[in-house]
Amino acid sequence: MDHSFRIRKGLYLLFLLSLSGVVCVSIRYSLPEEKKSGSLVANVLKDLKLGPGELSARRAQLVSKSHKQYFQLDTHSGNLFVNEKIDREALCGEMDSCVLLSEIVLQNPLTIYSIEMQIEDINDNSPEFSQTELDLSIPENAPTNSQFPLEPAQDTDLGENSIQNYTLNPNEKFHLEIQSDRDGNKNLDLVLEKPLDREKEAYLVLTLTAVDGGVPQQTGTVQININVLDINDNFPQFAQSVYTVSLKENSPPNTLVLKVEARDLDFGSNAEITYSFHQVPERISNLFHLHQTTGEIAVLGTIDYEKETRYYMKIKATDGGGHTGHCKVLVEIEDENDNAPEISVISVTSPLAEDSPLDTMVVLFSVTDRDSGDNGRTSCSVDMNLPFLLKNTVNNYYQLVTQRPLDREKVPEYNITISATDQGSPKLISVGIISVEISDVNDNSPMFEKSKYEMQVWENNIPGLLMGSVHAVDLDVEQNARVTYSLVPRNASGAPAASYVSINSETGNLYVLRSLDYEQIKEFQVRVRASDGGSPPLSSEVLVQVVILDENDNSPFFLYPLQNSTSPFSELVPKSVEAGYLVAKVVAVDGDSGQNSWLSYELLKATDPGLFSIGAQNGELRTRRPLTERDTNKQRLIVLVRDNGHPPQTSTATLNILPVDGFSDPYLNIANVSHKAGEEDGSLTMYLVICLAAVSFVFLICIIVFVVIKMYKKESSFITALPQFPPALPEIPETGVDSQSGSLSRTYQYDVCLTGGSLSSDFRFLRPLIPVFSVGDPNVSENHRISSGYQETPEQAEDQKQREQAALLAVRSSCA
Repeated sequence: MDHSFRIRKGLYLLFLLSLSGVVCVSIRYSLPEEKKSGSLVANVLKDLKLGPGELSARRAQLVSKSHKQYFQLDTHSGNLFVNEKIDREALCGEMDSCVLLSEIVLQNPLTIYSIEMQIEDINDNSPEFSQTELDLSIPENAPTNSQFPLEPAQDTDLGENSIQNYTLNPNEKFHLEIQSDRDGNKNLDLVLEKPLDREKEAYLVLTLTAVDGGVPQQTGTVQININVLDINDNFPQFAQSVYTVSLKENSPPNTLVLKVEARDLDFGSNAEITYSFHQVPERISNLFHLHQTTGEIAVLGTIDYEKETRYYMKIKATDGGGHTGHCKVLVEIEDENDNAPEISVISVTSPLAEDSPLDTMVVLFSVTDRDSGDNGRTSCSVDMNLPFLLKNTVNNYYQLVTQRPLDREKVPEYNITISATDQGSPKLISVGIISVEISDVNDNSPMFEKSKYEMQVWENNIPGLLMGSVHAVDLDVEQNARVTYSLVPRNASGAPAASYVSINSETGNLYVLRSLDYEQIKEFQVRVRASDGGSPPLSSEVLVQVVILDENDNSPFFLYPLQNSTSPFSELVPKSVEAGYLVAKVVAVDGDSGQNSWLSYELLKATDPGLFSIGAQNGELRTRRPLTERDTNKQRLIVLVRDNGHPPQTSTATLNILPVDGFSDPYLNIANVSHKAGEEDGSLTMYLVICLAAVSFVFLICIIVFVVIKMYKKESSFITALPQFPPALPEIPETGVDSQSGSLSRTYQYDVCLTGGSLSSDFRFLRPLIPVFSVGDPNVSENHRISSGYQETPEQAEDQKQREQAALLAVRSSCA
């Protein structure tokens, strides 16, 4: 009946899995422990009946249910290998069955294969006693057949590889008795065969050997030291032979678990009882502490329900005389919700194309909880604002699929927060964050920053001049966002646009290909196309308005008076005109525009500057005063016209004004008068140059003659009035007297002032620069002559004045 129930339960589970769309198949393998990493376990293709390459095509994943990944799967060959050496004793302890659970997950469609790996024990551990020496104290009056429990050896191997037998070295007093309890544990008792006699033999040494059943066989020994005591006829007795207690996992250290108590009917030291663990493995002694005198068992290490659910231990009570009593303690561990759910990501599709269809699987993950009962039941959720939907499959596997269209330009990456919650109290929550990048699809065309561009360039530019740039932005990335620029073929002002400008395909810079003339073309338009690098490429266009700016590159041109290469234009004016009479209107034009074409007029040169004036803005030439008889018969005017550019351009025009009484004879002889006027101007210039040279020459001759005459008269007057110096007269320094030549050095400065307008000159005499001593009585003392100044007699002064006036008249007559 139990067998039929299991069959119905399996059929029901298979029916539920078929309804969910997921197929689950279980396979079982066995593997000896201590296999090296890389050892072949099996080929799952044969057992799963899959074709070659199907594992890799369906993105097979090997998911371990333990903390470590002990196996690895080659998806190409289907071979299952050992990834890490497995120690069965460390993994499963004393459990009879050691099974590692793994799952092979296949996608499209989702299929889960459960793999149960039975780890088989090998004889890789020898029996070990907890002590190398065991001390026993036995009273000498112990009756024969008395049994003394011995601590058995520990062998972490199982089955035939575990301890099979114990042997005791041959002796006359003791033999070994082996019994097995209902749990299969062997209990050793040392049995006394003959009475002990302390006076004959106070100390015995025995050797206990434990033998396992492996191949090769391994053994372990312990030395038993027996001390024969005096009589102690009562043994400690526990109140219970078996104690059972419950303990919550994660109980803090020093938490009281249980208190055992034994009694001894003896008195004195033989009744003093001490407690100790007996026949307990090392892991238990590391988790619990037994007080020697009180018998209290307290928590020492960390109690974890997930590692072990119950603990067996034996307690030994020993009195002062060496007698012992024993009991068993069973500690059952209660589970606490101390393990949060664990999220294991199996597969992530990243980057994910933004045009992925709905219901595309993005993430495949599983959630496990190491607790049991409600503490191990989990639920999972994600943010509802994301364009993804969470689907629950079987065995706590979840799929995250797309439920709304994706747009990389709005959200380029999603950080998906997965929350897993168990049903314990209090509930524990685990959070996992999975990043999914959205890959770009060319779904955006380039966009220009402006709807229309306007650029300005000066005329007469250098060919190849940069006049501006356009810029377009593509919201896509990488190759889809790479923008290139080109000109749209079209005409600009009657010529192809490519003949005026060119564009850099990478930067969008626009260059003028040739020099432009504002007077010929003032503006033109071109269209620029921006294309991205996607497949197929997307593009957009923009209009570029190019405006040519005017430069002041044209000089003003006279329309009136019209200038030609023959002769200046002549204008007749009556001699009877009054001031303000309009003689002519000068008209000029400029090919430039704007302020470059604003013109202003002025008289650059005129025969009589005070006779005519010209309007600066209108160019009207008018008389400033009435004409008189003293005015020449021909007035020659040079008119300058200037524009307002920078720098300004100018032009000049020559205009002859002929004052006449009537218009008949002069009008007929205009050409002859103009020709003769030119000849007269040339002759007059020549005459003026000759006259100026002659006057300068005559003036120079007069100066030379005057100087010569003056020097001659001074020399003759000095010789006639030569002074007589005494023979013993000492040298007088700085007097200007030369005794050897007999001449008197008397220097004057002359200032000649000539004015060309009045043809008159002023000739002035200045006082001498060096004082001259008078010639007097030779008997005058030396000091008196040195200190006295120059004194002229009235006759000498009158004679000097007459000579100066004669020289002045001579100079004036020569200049005239």
